[in-house]
Amino acid sequence: MTSSQPAETRTRGRSAQTATLAEIAREAGVSAPTVSKVLNGRADVAPATRSRVEELLRAHGYRRRRAEAARSPLIDLVFHELESAWAMEVIRGVENVARDAGLSVVLSESAGRLTPGRTWADQVAARRPHGVVLVLSGLDESGRALLTSRSIPFVVMDPAGDPGTDVPSVGATNWQGGLAATRHLVELGHTRIGAISGPSRMMCSRARIDGYRAALETGGLPVDPGLVMAGDFHHETGYRQGLALLRRPDRPTAVFAGNDLQALGLYEAARELGLRIPEDLSVVGFDDLPVARWVGPPLTTVRQPLTEMAETAARLVLDLGKGEDPAAAATRVELATSLVVRSSTGAPPAGG
Repeated sequence: MTSSQPAETRTRGRSAQTATLAEIAREAGVSAPTVSKVLNGRADVAPATRSRVEELLRAHGYRRRRAEAARSPLIDLVFHELESAWAMEVIRGVENVARDAGLSVVLSESAGRLTPGRTWADQVAARRPHGVVLVLSGLDESGRALLTSRSIPFVVMDPAGDPGTDVPSVGATNWQGGLAATRHLVELGHTRIGAISGPSRMMCSRARIDGYRAALETGGLPVDPGLVMAGDFHHETGYRQGLALLRRPDRPTAVFAGNDLQALGLYEAARELGLRIPEDLSVVGFDDLPVARWVGPPLTTVRQPLTEMAETAARLVLDLGKGEDPAAAATRVELATSLVVRSSTGAPPAGG
């Protein structure tokens, strides 16, 4: 006896764990090998067919059984931009964990986009790595569904926005770091303290500037919007916005530069204008990159434990791949930041 119930209703009523490739193939009107090609990221599938199969995989919540998902000995590491010493610290951390696990690291860049494109997702599906670590990036709904259906775990490090409660992430205490940096300057006696932020679309940047504002307010100082310059975490912007701040007739005597690269750009602007650090201008950065110890004068900065953050993200993605801790799928880890005082900060100039 056969049921009169349509195939689509029957399969959608089943649990995500019992939906089979054959059922999905039947709904899509294709063969099971075609569905398998889509799962494996093969290129020889028509775009319309691929989209139809992907939609059904998402609708069913299909998740490949780990026994089916033979993995390559790889971790995919994805940056939205790959061009600074900051990225090198992250690569070092992921490499440390991958090396211990006998894995290699594949680097990708999303050309400044905070969400990698579909081509990248298909390539990852074809590679079948042990996991994916996304840095200052995220995944849209289709990208998440694609990796989930292939049983490829992913973790977001230093997420640009709110990754959601169901996405494991690793970050740092950015608000506390911005607070500590600015409070240090307030305690030195500075009353006009500027700031160069990072991109407003990034959660870490907004948190640092919120900490800056909180330190001024708790120190009884006004927040002057004219002293807060928009930045993008690049050296050139630190230089350009630094010149704008330091050319003001009521220039600040101290600046929280938002990150170390912008602080180095600010150094260049100060030298060009004949200002000495820290005698005429105090500067605080954020990150504590290796170069912060070697510039002249050595930079006071907030240490963000980038290597440790990357190691934590890599370990978490490998643990998720092993299925050792299902609760880790909703893990959000924040590592502590700390102020590192060096020679770029001091008391404000007399009469400043």
